[in-house]
Amino acid sequence: MLLTRVLYRKKNSRRRFLIVDAAMNDLARPALYDAYHPIEPVRRNGGRLETVDVVGPVCESGDFLARRRRLAPCRPVDILAVLKTGAYGFAMSSQYNSRPRAAEVLVAGKRARLIRARETFKDLIRLER
Repeated sequence: MLLTRVLYRKKNSRRRFLIVDAAMNDLARPALYDAYHPIEPVRRNGGRLETVDVVGPVCESGDFLARRRRLAPCRPVDILAVLKTGAYGFAMSSQYNSRPRAAEVLVAGKRARLIRARETFKDLIRLER
């Protein structure tokens, strides 16, 4: 799964958006071929389900994780779990738009272990001269 934090909410005359800190560089499958990944709030807030687009902060039309998804209301700082990202989740990730790739954590039962640290800006420019 990919964990992402809600940064803010946005609404226009037709749609509601949850802008999250994960982007199309973290999970490319929805942007590339409209892949469906279940999304669940880690903690549920009260209230009726609402239809939202879950989008990243990269400001491109393809920067979305889900469109027209029915979710419990979410607030900024809430965490969403994007499920069933599979082995391709990280393998297809990139440093597009100078965004470091996410950390990877291996979970086995009740144990969790960091197996790849989050990249830093220094990692991004390491091979440049």
